[in-house]
Amino acid sequence: MPEIETVVNSDYDESNITVLQGLEGVRLRPGMYIGGVDTSALHHLVFEVVDNSVDEALAGFCSEIHVIINSDGSLSVEDNGRGIPVGIHEEEGIPAVELILTRLHAGGKFDNSNYKVSGGLNGVGASVVNALSEKMIAEVHREGFLWKQEYREGITFTPLDQIEESKKTGTHITFWPDKTIFDHVEFNYEILAHRLRELAFLNRGILISIRDNRTERFQEFKYEGGIASFIKHINENKSVLHEAPVYFSE
Repeated sequence: MPEIETVVNSDYDESNITVLQGLEGVRLRPGMYIGGVDTSALHHLVFEVVDNSVDEALAGFCSEIHVIINSDGSLSVEDNGRGIPVGIHEEEGIPAVELILTRLHAGGKFDNSNYKVSGGLNGVGASVVNALSEKMIAEVHREGFLWKQEYREGITFTPLDQIEESKKTGTHITFWPDKTIFDHVEFNYEILAHRLRELAFLNRGILISIRDNRTERFQEFKYEGGIASFIKHINENKSVLHEAPVYFSE
């Protein structure tokens, strides 16, 4: 067996130090943030965006979350929460929505006054999804207007625009996973529906829906019984010791 020669540069000084700006590190090492680039990692992007909406629901400001698989390869998550803030951040000098979606560890979950309970990655999730997408569009209904901003590969592509007046509140995120990063970028309806059903069970009273515009499949989940409903679901067609689950909540 021939010997393998490894060439190592003996020089190691300040010129060898590389600083990755913005979300470059996420694109370079996606596995550090979402566990890989396979099917599981692809769908993890969806759940990070959905978790932000669930956090709004847990805080008492959101009652509906809608996931749409679009026919152009993108996926949208829409909620009727308060909407990501659009005002200019005092220290950074850019809109808060832009800050949240283009910087790691930027979000409202570090301040306990905003979220007592959180299922997301404390400000990492949304920006990671942006970094690993060819394109992302954020549409926010807040302060009486619809606001819109577009990003490419985690970088701001358009300024935050005030589109039109709006009486709604909420956030609508659409993203196209980057084909150069993931093994494949086709979303699986069953994987998404299974997890969304679980989230509906675990967060009682929240309406969560999924629509596949490629096939017109649609499901809607809402369980007032919460975990008790979940137990009944997994025990369906099984012989159980107790017919009705015993469930306590504070």
